Formats: sequence, C-alpha cells, structure tokens
Amino acid sequence: MDREIAEKRTQHLRRELEHHNYQYYVLDDPVVTDQEYDNLMRELARLEDEFPEFADPNSPTQRVGARPLDAFRSVPHSVPMLSLQNAMTEEEVRDFHKRVTKLLGTDDVEYVMEVKIDGLAVELVYIDGVFTLGSTRGDGYVGEDVTQNLRTIRAIPMRLHTDEKTPLPERLEVRGEVYMGRKEFLALNARRELTGEPLFANPRNAAAGSIRQLDPRITADRKLNIFCYAAGLVTGVTFPTHMDFLKYLSLWGFRVNLPCTKVCRTIEDVVENFARIRSIREEIPYEIDGTVIKVNRLDYQSDLGTVSRSPRWAIAYKFEAKEERTTIEDIIISVGRTGALTPIALLKPVSVGGVEVSRATLHNEDEIERKDVRVGDAVIVTRAGDVIPEVVRVIDGDRPGRQAPFRMPERCPVCNEEVIRPPGEAIRRCVNINCPAQIKGSIEHFASKRAMDIDGLGTKLVEQLVDRGIIQDVSDLYYMEKETLAGMERMADKSAGNIIDAIKASRKRPFDRFIHALGIRQVGEHVAGLLAERFDSVEKLMSADTQMLLAIPEIGPEAASSITTFFRDPKNRETISRILAAGVDFEYKQGSTGKLTGLTFVFTGSLSGMSRDEARAKVEELGAKTASSVGKKVSYVVAGEEAGSKLDKARQLNLRILTEQEFLELLR
Repeated sequence: MDREIAEKRTQHLRRELEHHNYQYYVLDDPVVTDQEYDNLMRELARLEDEFPEFADPNSPTQRVGARPLDAFRSVPHSVPMLSLQNAMTEEEVRDFHKRVTKLLGTDDVEYVMEVKIDGLAVELVYIDGVFTLGSTRGDGYVGEDVTQNLRTIRAIPMRLHTDEKTPLPERLEVRGEVYMGRKEFLALNARRELTGEPLFANPRNAAAGSIRQLDPRITADRKLNIFCYAAGLVTGVTFPTHMDFLKYLSLWGFRVNLPCTKVCRTIEDVVENFARIRSIREEIPYEIDGTVIKVNRLDYQSDLGTVSRSPRWAIAYKFEAKEERTTIEDIIISVGRTGALTPIALLKPVSVGGVEVSRATLHNEDEIERKDVRVGDAVIVTRAGDVIPEVVRVIDGDRPGRQAPFRMPERCPVCNEEVIRPPGEAIRRCVNINCPAQIKGSIEHFASKRAMDIDGLGTKLVEQLVDRGIIQDVSDLYYMEKETLAGMERMADKSAGNIIDAIKASRKRPFDRFIHALGIRQVGEHVAGLLAERFDSVEKLMSADTQMLLAIPEIGPEAASSITTFFRDPKNRETISRILAAGVDFEYKQGSTGKLTGLTFVFTGSLSGMSRDEARAKVEELGAKTASSVGKKVSYVVAGEEAGSKLDKARQLNLRILTEQEFLELLR
C-alpha cells in the first residue's frame, strides 16, 4: 500500500474504532457487531505493523497495556484535588445549606447532586484534545503517573470528540473515579480463588490495586470502568454551571453518570433525592457510599472558595456506616477448594447494614497479627464492599482477661495432614489432594473438559457422591458401578450408563491432560504440557527432583517446589497408583512427528477463528512445540488482535511474525 494512503487509512481506522469504543463502553449502544469491530482492529494492527512510523501511544491497539514500569513518577496537580467534608445526617446537610446561603447572601441556590462512587480518584489531562497524562489523587497536590494503566480503560477517550458546535479546550483536566463493578469484582475474586491468590476485600480495594500495578497488562485484564465528574484546570472554554460542564464532558466522549445526577432547586429537593438514591442503592451495579452535593453555578463556587483542604461549595452526604460493634466468640479455620487455610471469626450475631452477620473473614495470619485479633475481643465489623463481612479493628482497652494470641495450625484441621506456607505467600495450604474439604472441587476439576473430560459428572452429582461416601478421592471414579450411579437422585439408568461410558473413555487420555487434572498448584495446561514432553511416564515425573524440573525451560522455582511437594505426599501417590491399577493408560507424545516437527510457536493476542488453546492443540498435533514466552529459539509468533509485549519482543529479535490468516495457511 502507498505510504500516503496507508497513513490516511490508519488515521481513519483509529477514529472509527474510538467511535465504536464510545458507542459500546460509554453509551452502551454498539452499532457494529463484534466481528466487524475485530476486523477493523486487525486491519489497523496490520497497518501499524507494516508502517511503524505511524505509531501512536493513543492508538486503540495500545489499549492492552504497555511494558511494565520500574516505578511511578510523581505528578503535581495544576489545581489541588481537594477532599470533601462529610455530612452524616440531614441536620448537617441543612447546616451546609445555611452556610452557603449566608456566605453568598442569597437563598436562591441550586445544587447538583451526584452519587458518590467508591473507587479511586484520578485526573486525566488533555492537550489540544489528546490524552497526554493520567495520575492518581495522591495527597491532593501531587499524585502518581499512571498514564499507561489508564489507557487500558476503554471508556477513557484517547482523543476528545469535537465538531463545529462543540468547542475544543486547549487544556482540559478532568477528574473521575475509576471503579470495578460488583459483577466484575466477584468474577475477579473467583478467578483468584481458583489460582490460590489472596482475595480482594472489596471493589474499591480491587480497583485501587489494579490502577497501581507496575505492569499495565494486569490492569488491562481487570475490567475497570470510570465515571468523570469534575474539572481541574480548563483553558479555552468556559461554562456557567457545573451541570453544563458535565454535559460538555459527555459530548467530548467521557462517561458521565447523568442518569444518577440531578439538579436540585431547593434543600428539600436534596433531602428527598438522597432518600431516593438510598432506596435504590442495592440496585446500582457498582458500589456507592453516599452522594455529593455541589453548588451548581461556577461563579458561586468561585465566590465561596475553599477552607483548609476542602471546598466550601460541596459536601459529601454519606450513607450511614455499615459498621457495628460485636465480640469474637471463636476463631476457626476454613479450608478452601485449593487447600488455602483461611481464619474465620465466629461473632456474636450483629446486624450490619440490615444483614445479620455471625462470621467474618480475618484473611490470613499476617492480618491477624497486624490487627492483634484474639478470641473474646470486642471488635468493629463491616460488610466490606457490602458483600464480605470483615473484622476492621479491635477496640483498644476493651480486652477482658489475658487471651492468648491466635496461632494458625501446623496441620490441616480437616484431614490432619501437614500444611505448608510457601515462601513469599501469606496463606498456609493443605497439599493433600484427598482432603475432604478439597475433594469435591478436585473431582470436578479432574473430570472437566480440559482435563480428563468425563461428560455428565457435574457439581450436584459430585456433591451427592462425596456426601454419601461413595467417592473419597478421584481414583474412586474408576471403581464405580452403573448400579451405584443409577441410585443417585435424578439419575436415570441411561444417564448412569452414559457417565460410566465417559469414565471408561477417560482411561485413554493424553498424559498432559492427566497432569493438569491432578490440580497441582502452579501447574496449568501449559506447564502440564511441558512436563509431558520431558517425562515419558508418570513414575519418572513423580520421582523428579527440583533440579530436574528447573532444567525445563519456563518452569521456575515456585512451580518446581509445588510439583515436588505434591508428589512427595503419600496419599497423593496412593491415589495415582489406584488410578493406574484401574487401567488408565496415558497417551504419550514423546517423539511425535508431523509437518511442523521441530518448530516452536508463541501465540499473543486473541484469534477470531479459534481460541489460543485450540491453536496450540493444532500445532502440537502437527508435531510442533508451544511456548509462553518469546525467545531466540521460537520459530513463529502468531499475533492476533490486541497482541501485547510479546509482539514487541518478537520484532526486537527479528522473529517471523504471522497474522492469523498466515497461520491458517501454514496449517493447511
């Protein structure tokens, strides 16, 4: 393509993709299909790859996150990001109104009332309509430069929308709140639980932690969103009221919470609107902890000015605190599906925000020690994020007697096996695969499609089998009879027969699928494949030491330690022996050959025609190897949509990069 034509096409594609981002992420009204959007994105990525001189950090292709930072640099705010004074009662709000009207010398004051989102305050800076800098609030005067992380939030425009009726400011500083929705928060914690990572206490904690990641790719994966609501320094455009400013923000392409924003003509309107918002609080899909009341006229705001570190023209009218005082009656240990030991406080029942709470998480032993929590303590509890009950603090000076400090157990409270606390982690774990607390989840994972693929063995059936004592570990699956299954609730004779057939079929699965099915921490599908390539029998794998494992590229110390610990456990070894004795015979890939034998592939970005797992399976069937990181020994890097840093490294190493279409042609 001609260079001039390519440049025009690149600019056109960027504008079009930003428009579609606005339609989808801001207006929630997409005008193209996902496939059409993906095609435009792939075309833009191809042009930027072919013409690197057109590179632009604000391109839609850069939304996935740049390279990790070593540290955040400090950024001063042109206009301080002040904190708000709080009002907890209607009387305090009316007192605020009296102060405002007295200082202004008029009773004719209207307010803009917005919901107060429980997230992380940030500032976005635009020069001549282009996003140039993003920072955290910090201490209000100096924040941290988190520009790269904010680029990953698709609701943030990289360029302002403008037309003849919408003036473009020379400099625009916009304040907003980055947050994580309730649904996204629960999904993130569910993923972290599966991988054995500590859970976030609430959505605000998750959003703040995500924005302050040194690796923007982690931020990009966290599904953050933003509402913009205030101005810093603005030059080149003026507005008579705060509501006018919000409407202009919307025209410029920002996500503004106009449906939850109201102009209140009187203080009675303010009180009434607060009651309305409080009544629908639980219906809102993100966390709010109150409302913000602002004088609408900007000249009035200027006249009122600030006091100390807060403006006189605004106040936060907050909901009543969802914290209560109670007593810890006992501390017990909960063993999760991944073997994580979590301390749980058993409380004297107390109503917190309208919900009776009798248990609360203490997170881990480091948190217990930091807060010095003991049985018998009087404590303050809250529903963190309105979801997870949590002990906030011990009430000092109210500790009767001499309670001993709590100590985490050295053995699993469920199976009495020894527990370990891996170096660098805050959580102790039971590594016994047959621990009753873990067994249901272990069986579900073992039978899952990407593992041993035992169709029909779902959650409810597994619960019945374990609760009735029919299955005590995964090896028992291979010794079940059809008649036993047919006796289960809602299990017909034909269904029982189908499951038995599926179990029989699972006796002949690839070795890597079996390794993955065991549920060893730090061993996902990719690492399982590496182990299956290195060891041609389960016996050799079980006897491998740490040094042998570390000799395998891409297996690090944590994974090696987890693998050796797992296979040292006598009960785990016994389970594997029973599986082998039941006639399970793995398909080994040692020495496999095909048209791609001797080649190594790395996949980055998303493919439109198949998942990356399916793509890996296809090349492995043809004799190739796959890797998760780019190195000199990699033969091909397949770059899909929104390819990340692997693509950059491949270019630096002058590796052969394939588009999805070129990859498909190679497979033919």
